[in-house]
Amino acid sequence: MTYCIGLRLNKGLVFMSDTRTNAGVDDIAQVRKMTSWEKPGERVITLLSAGNLATTQAVVSLLDERSKAPEDRNPSILEAPSMFQIATIIGETLREVVKTYAHEGQEAKSPFGATLILGGQIKGSEPRLFLIYPEGNFIEASDDSPYFQSGETKYGRPILVRAYNPDMAFEDAIKLMLVSFDSTIRANLAVDLPLDIQTYETNSYAITAQQRIERDDPYFQEISVGWGEALRNAFQSLPDFNFDRQR
Repeated sequence: MTYCIGLRLNKGLVFMSDTRTNAGVDDIAQVRKMTSWEKPGERVITLLSAGNLATTQAVVSLLDERSKAPEDRNPSILEAPSMFQIATIIGETLREVVKTYAHEGQEAKSPFGATLILGGQIKGSEPRLFLIYPEGNFIEASDDSPYFQSGETKYGRPILVRAYNPDMAFEDAIKLMLVSFDSTIRANLAVDLPLDIQTYETNSYAITAQQRIERDDPYFQEISVGWGEALRNAFQSLPDFNFDRQR
């Protein structure tokens, strides 16, 4: 399992993903789940992956291979004219990989499934954010649904729902996402640090900033402890329950 967030702001896009992958309590590894492609001054594409590790790595490898020599390898996400078409290419690639593994592997319900979050911008259009399902179809972020989660989503979602604001600065958005990740990490051992972070500012056509938050990062520890204390204080400030209250 994993946890990934892609968030759309008025200022641009913010991405965050954990790095834990496991096949049991005694088989834990660290794998990067955020991949980016750039043509400086023309486009930036970022992909977050959750699900079967073999599937997601195969999809990224195929996309990367087809992007190294666009004139010889098609379709290439570095040549597609729109983010919608890039989402279509990636969806088709995911469907192709899942279908291949399904024919070769054991029969089970979506044993090789994966969910992808795609975001980026191509010059001449606005930044766009998509959620791509294992079947290869996808949906796009909107004002009503301005962010996507994949993987272990339920523990961190309430944080995003209550505090997200499209006018947020990147710094506040990252703080919000770290609180969401902290809540998820505390509730599920399948999600853990290090965390990968990336921001993209609209019309920059280059990755604005990227960073890895390690396990001993002092800021994350401050966020984790501070959020716990804030929750306890908020809980204590609520009115006491009264068995004799009027019904």
